[in-house]
Amino acid sequence: MVRHGDDVDRSTEWDAMRLRHLKPAEAREPSAARGVHHLALLSRDVERTIAFYQDVLEFPLTELFENRDYQGSTHFFFDIGNGNLLAFFDFPGLDLGEYAEVLGGLHHLALSVEPERWQHLKGKLDDACMASMKSEAFQKVAKNTLQPADFMADSAGFTRNIDKDLAEKQKLLTALGLAK
Repeated sequence: MVRHGDDVDRSTEWDAMRLRHLKPAEAREPSAARGVHHLALLSRDVERTIAFYQDVLEFPLTELFENRDYQGSTHFFFDIGNGNLLAFFDFPGLDLGEYAEVLGGLHHLALSVEPERWQHLKGKLDDACMASMKSEAFQKVAKNTLQPADFMADSAGFTRNIDKDLAEKQKLLTALGLAK
């Protein structure tokens, strides 16, 4: 059994899969799908999730209503462009636990923005991340769990790596009073 981090070479396996399944672009049939109607994720805090996705990332909230399958649960949607939506549920009273990468779970979601908007949004994300990292709640968690590869929880409860080199991370931890 291969374990995470093991030195393994699967290139022969991948080559064989590509030969069996991957058709040249000009030989592929068009997809039957028009796009993603919505991808539904879980939210711990509806207000904070809306503030993050609408106010920071500038994805307009398009709908908000009670989840028809779970009384008292909120189902809400953000426009992520091209007719695609990012949706969330909250499940009040249901202990969902902390985020974890699990089989069948969400690893990440990569969204595309126009290059000229990238710097604007990156600045807003940086400002929001710094404000979150200075919060008392983040510092309490960070003092107990933060490792050199620091992570922060965004408003939906997912993790986002702060992509800096180790020296910058150490400076940041020191500035926050979390390291010497």
